[in-house]
Amino acid sequence: MARKTTARPAAKTVPAEPVACPVCKGSGQVAVTVRVGRRRRPVGQQDGFCLNCFGSGTDPDA
Repeated sequence: MARKTTARPAAKTVPAEPVACPVCKGSGQVAVTVRVGRRRRPVGQQDGFCLNCFGSGTDPDA
């Protein structure tokens, strides 16, 4: 008779290092334009929290 063997489950691969967030490039912060005045003219930029990765710097979709 032919011998039946069961398929082995695939080995889980763990990524060597986490993938950087494409929006903030892994820093966790993005530049936010500061607007002032009645007509809301831009005057500069300040650091803001990356809403894609919530400041962790890793890609949430990876």
